[in-house]
Parts: sequence; structure tokens; C-alpha cells
Amino acid sequence: MAKPVKKADLPTKACAACGRPFAWRKKWARDWDNVKFCSDRCRKQGERPA
Repeated sequence: MAKPVKKADLPTKACAACGRPFAWRKKWARDWDNVKFCSDRCRKQGERPA
């Protein structure tokens, strides 16, 4: 069995809508480069103007 990875060791990004950091999730493993938002609520809100 594989050794579990600590949550602190996972990659993180800042949400494009709210700016909060969010961590990598297994369901995003194959699409991590394209993930921009931390939740469906933020995705529906859209990107904040920079």
C-alpha cells in the first residue's frame, strides 16, 4: 500500500474568483493545470477583473 501524502505537501493555487488558496484534489489529478476555481459557487461567479 502506498504511503499517504500529507495535505501540507500537496500543490496549491489561488482561486480566480475569491483569491483564497485551495489544494490539489484527486478528482482534479488529470486536469490540474486547467483548474481555476475552488468551488462551483466561485466558478459560477466567474473571474475577478485583475
